[in-house]
Amino acid sequence: MKHPVDAHVGKRIRHRRWMVGMTQQQLADKVGIKFQQIQKYETGMNRVSASRLWDVADTLGVSIAFFFEGLADTKTSGDLGDMMADKEALELVRSYYSIPEAQRRRLFDLARVLSDAA
Repeated sequence: MKHPVDAHVGKRIRHRRWMVGMTQQQLADKVGIKFQQIQKYETGMNRVSASRLWDVADTLGVSIAFFFEGLADTKTSGDLGDMMADKEALELVRSYYSIPEAQRRRLFDLARVLSDAA
């Protein structure tokens, strides 16, 4: 049975991997494990050891604390924290940040106006 903390950490690994545009295979190669193990980490089926989490964090360019961010919020927000686990949402965020800053600001302003009008 999955522990909620393992599931959360796994979602954060998947989230960050997607944000940097890395495949499970690429992450596994850089960390020195099989991609199937990355799959198990990301689903929360296997726990990530401290040393492995250190390697994953280093490879993905974040602190270890990144993987625990929002953990306390998951008890109160329900599935809202799962929004970033959605492949489409991650693709949208990645695309958004690839836009030059001035254009990105204008797009953000447009999105805010549209959401206020909805």
